[in-house]
Order: sequence, then structure tokens, then C-alpha cells
Amino acid sequence: MQERLDTQTIRAHLLVAGRVQGVLYRASTRDKARSLGLRGWVRNLPDGRVEIIAQGRVDDVQALITWAHNGPPLARVNNVDIGWEEPQPESGFGVR
Repeated sequence: MQERLDTQTIRAHLLVAGRVQGVLYRASTRDKARSLGLRGWVRNLPDGRVEIIAQGRVDDVQALITWAHNGPPLARVNNVDIGWEEPQPESGFGVR
């Protein structure tokens, strides 16, 4: 029997551009990801973007992607590039 899509584990690689550094974007992302039960991490990149790796159930990862497009109130998100990766054995969600 085939597993339902909403229970599959997927891994997304997001690159978020805009005014997302210095406005607690990483901490807000970590808190949102943890509330969704996701694994992975978030970090600032030297070019001003924020990189997010999120792994979990399809619906939960999609909820984080939707949230990332809006971000916390002080962030001004210009663009979110999304790539898909193979799921990896990880635990928790952290800030790097």
C-alpha cells in the first residue's frame, strides 16, 4: 500500500532574500520550525540572504515555506528560492 503524501518526509532548501538579517529572522524561523516539528537549521549567508534547511512531513514543510514568504513583522522578504533535497538523518532545528 502506498503511503499518503501528507505523511511523507521531504527536505527543502530555502534561500530567503530581502531585509531578513538583523531582525530576529533566524530565531523566528527556528521557533516556527520547531512548532511545526521540523528538523534542520537556519543561518545567515555572507551575501545577505538567509538559508533554511527544513525536513519533515510534507504539510509541515509547506507551512514553513508559506511562513517564510511572509516572515516576522519586521522582515521584508523579497524572494524565496526553494530547492528539494533527499531527506537526511537529523534531529532538532537549530540556528547556525
